[in-house]
Amino acid sequence: MSANTDVLVVGAGPTGLLLAGDLAAAGVSVSVLERRTGESNLTRAFAVHARTLELLDARGLADELIATGTKVESLRLLGRADIDLSELSSRFPFLLVTPQYNTERVLEERALALGVDIVRGAEVIGLRQDADGVDVDIRTGAAVTTRRASYVVGTDGVHSAVREALDLEFPGETAVSSVMLADVRLAQSPADVLTVNASRDGFAFIAPFGDGWYRVIAWDRRNQQPDSAPVELAEISEITRLALGTDHGMRDARWMSRFHSDERQVPQYRVGRVFLAGDAAHVHSPAGGQGMNTGLQDAANLSWKLAATVHGWAPASLLDSYHGERHPVGRDVLHNSGNLLRLALGKSAALRAARGVIAGILTNLAPVAHKLRDTVSGIGIHYPAPRGAHALVGTRALDTRLADGRRLYEALRSGTFVLLSAGQVDGIEAWDDRVTVSAPEDATRTTVLVRPDGYVAWATDGLDPAALRDALGAWCGVAVQQTLNT
Repeated sequence: MSANTDVLVVGAGPTGLLLAGDLAAAGVSVSVLERRTGESNLTRAFAVHARTLELLDARGLADELIATGTKVESLRLLGRADIDLSELSSRFPFLLVTPQYNTERVLEERALALGVDIVRGAEVIGLRQDADGVDVDIRTGAAVTTRRASYVVGTDGVHSAVREALDLEFPGETAVSSVMLADVRLAQSPADVLTVNASRDGFAFIAPFGDGWYRVIAWDRRNQQPDSAPVELAEISEITRLALGTDHGMRDARWMSRFHSDERQVPQYRVGRVFLAGDAAHVHSPAGGQGMNTGLQDAANLSWKLAATVHGWAPASLLDSYHGERHPVGRDVLHNSGNLLRLALGKSAALRAARGVIAGILTNLAPVAHKLRDTVSGIGIHYPAPRGAHALVGTRALDTRLADGRRLYEALRSGTFVLLSAGQVDGIEAWDDRVTVSAPEDATRTTVLVRPDGYVAWATDGLDPAALRDALGAWCGVAVQQTLNT
């Protein structure tokens, strides 16, 4: 391994692979350290939500991933409330069901094609940082080496070695214990792509791998065992029948295990030159399928900010905005998914009554249902905007059709900011290396500066050239001529 690199990413899961690919695409030298030596079939994530697909679309990957899975246009929550995803204002008005290893494969192929160095069997055992960089101690087999990077990002999961090396707390609690996992064959295919329900004594969830195997997740309130306890197929089959009314002829388990699901969040996503993302920063209950999606969106938020900093044009506060924007999102996901889990598994009469009331509200009150739909899908995520800013600032940019025939998210594949303006834009040539100017197909008075991660940085109704240059300076850093003059 070389002695120096711009960014070391620790963990080759979906979050780390997306981040590394983005950095390499931006011309940043990046290596990924992965403790595992080979592929793992263990996958707990099946749901790829609409906002995540939009971010993958901005990298030219969405259609490839969609081909590996099944589209689901409606989600059933709390046993009786259907959330209609087909009305999402997105190119992807559905939930994609595909095993996590398909997402990892697509992201890894992209990262490797861009020149990312992925080192497997490399375990991080310590790190130290100073004003200029980070030294990372790595065990590879019997050898221990030290590698230096300008920045380090820990995407190494709930048991993050990077988080432990920073001595950061990971406060929270266990949401549900003794959850059983199994890969099985089924004699009868379920009617729905995703099959899930909870009963008084537990819950069961079934999702397809797409190759004749199914992942079953089951929980038995009456039999709580430690993670190390053996699992019998008969136990999983019994609780599945109680929750779903049938076990669909469950047989031929090729793998079974137990795990527990925590709700935790680190207090700081950034410590100096070291960052945390994905499960290293936050873990949630499995309700709503938010975990992997939240991690991928962490990566999309951080990657362009790190690249801008490495290339020397980032505004001083840009890296700090990663924590400021993503920590509240992680907190909301933890809170919302936890509440949903507790309602679904509630045993008391009060919780069962609340479940019925809430399900009725979600079914009959459209504004509430739409809010939940946008929240679960990620479409409703927005970032804080300065007081007095345009209403669009901080919101997700819609995939506008452009005058040149492309869509906005195709234009974002350049990795630059995109300035949408129907009028003539002059005097911004100094930012040509980081801003692409495009005209929307439909004439509009609103000029919008879209960040590389697909959120609105700045907008105005009626273009003021001086205000635009101020916005570009605030978001896109010092202009080229000013850099040269300095």
